[in-house]
Amino acid sequence: MAAGSGVGTAGSSYGNRQYPFYSQNDFHHYDGNSNANCEVDDYSNKYNVQYCDLVGLPDLVTGSEYVQGQIAGYINKMSDLGIVGVRIDAVKHQDAGELSGITKQLPGSMYINQEVIGSAGEAVQPSMYFDLGHVTEFSYSTMLDPNIMAENKMTYLKTFGESWGLMPSQYACAFLDNHDTQRNGNAPLTYKNGGLYLFAEMFMLSWPYGDVRVMSSYYFTNTDAGPPSVGVNGGANCADGKNWVCEHREAGVANMVRWRLVAGNSPVTNWQEGTANQIAFTRGNAFVAFNRGSSSWRTTLQTGLPAGEYCQVVDSLDNDDPATCTSTVTVNSDGTASMEVRSLYAVAIHTEAKK
Repeated sequence: MAAGSGVGTAGSSYGNRQYPFYSQNDFHHYDGNSNANCEVDDYSNKYNVQYCDLVGLPDLVTGSEYVQGQIAGYINKMSDLGIVGVRIDAVKHQDAGELSGITKQLPGSMYINQEVIGSAGEAVQPSMYFDLGHVTEFSYSTMLDPNIMAENKMTYLKTFGESWGLMPSQYACAFLDNHDTQRNGNAPLTYKNGGLYLFAEMFMLSWPYGDVRVMSSYYFTNTDAGPPSVGVNGGANCADGKNWVCEHREAGVANMVRWRLVAGNSPVTNWQEGTANQIAFTRGNAFVAFNRGSSSWRTTLQTGLPAGEYCQVVDSLDNDDPATCTSTVTVNSDGTASMEVRSLYAVAIHTEAKK
């Protein structure tokens, strides 16, 4: 809960470890002193991590049925209003067994994304939370991005995933950056890297690892700066260099989301390489070719798709619709297609965007 004292946005007051719906005894505290608690300062000690206060924030007793009911009740109320998923912050500071007392009260269809920052030698590890939902894989970007940032490494990505030391795919939430790593330097690539970042996002969305999450952010120079004072306004305040970045509105992101849905759980087939900067592959009813090189890649590749004319879905936002797409790729009867993949970009086609 919030540290210190003050007035909430709805006008309710809090302070001295007392809040609406929660009394001092609903928070972990010293024996005989409900006004104070230990501070998290030893990540090798599970008790310290999960029962002491983190950076001065009073720590709820998540083992309490009352507390579990209050939290689950709030999330279920939000579910009634239409939310279909939740992101649980700082999960490592909650015992997995106690947290399950909350999650088991939620709808079975509720998507659960748990933020767990794992480090070797610590008492609390991401694997402790696999049974409760997806878990953030913070090593994803630090392993992927160097192979995007440097040229001549694309072919290394043929085995990218669990064999590189990442957590099992079925539990992983893969992402390039979030609101924290954008600002603390732990994300090698962010929107500030322009085309390299978009290229990495397209690969992430195409690759069969984890449940991916796309960042949508706002421009900043001061890491403590809040969001713009204007709304997105239908995209009018996006990508203007001062308000909203709107990464999710890029054709290479928005239309690759549908590409990923079409690919489904299909594995990689028809792996092909040009130079060390150039790769292509098929996943079920979807095909993609990537060119990290500094010049265009003119080539003929095996798509594995039925003959026909396909929309090049990442060429523009409108190019995901056969009725409006103007940039196409023709697949021959043998599954091959000739194409030009421009520098630091991709060609992506799938059967749901076929003329």
